[in-house]
Amino acid sequence: MAKHGRHAPTGTPALVALTQAGVPHTAHPYEHDPATELGYGLEAAHALGVPAEQVFKTLMTVVDGALTVAVVPVTGQLDLKALAAAVGGKKAAMAPRADAERATGYVVGGISPLGQRTAHPTVVDETVWVFDTVLVSGGRRGLDIELAPADLVRLTSATVADVARP
Repeated sequence: MAKHGRHAPTGTPALVALTQAGVPHTAHPYEHDPATELGYGLEAAHALGVPAEQVFKTLMTVVDGALTVAVVPVTGQLDLKALAAAVGGKKAAMAPRADAERATGYVVGGISPLGQRTAHPTVVDETVWVFDTVLVSGGRRGLDIELAPADLVRLTSATVADVARP
């Protein structure tokens, strides 16, 4: 697990946020293949040799006009209606790529739920509790961060709900 001494934390904003919060975590870099057809999350699971159900993707959405973060297993899809209901909204849609990148400070394929430029309402799928640790993007393509589900939920002030479909 990452530890830092007196020096200022370095790395992506996600790694800096974890270090500043004193949260135990492990950074898992891997070689990102721009030609992959697996998708970013499945590529990470395959490259790191972990069950795909343990790797969660971060999706930027818009619920009733407000940017909202959804964190779901890479093996599933986001249920937009369930997401809207989880945050007390009526209508959800995927956020435009440019809006997602501008609001988070990350590029698509590397958007982390941690250390975003601006905090947004966040919903994590309830399957997060199945594992002792989960992996989420570390803030760039080719970097995942492993941490305890409770720390992910706490640091993102997330609501946990059934928002993923197989």
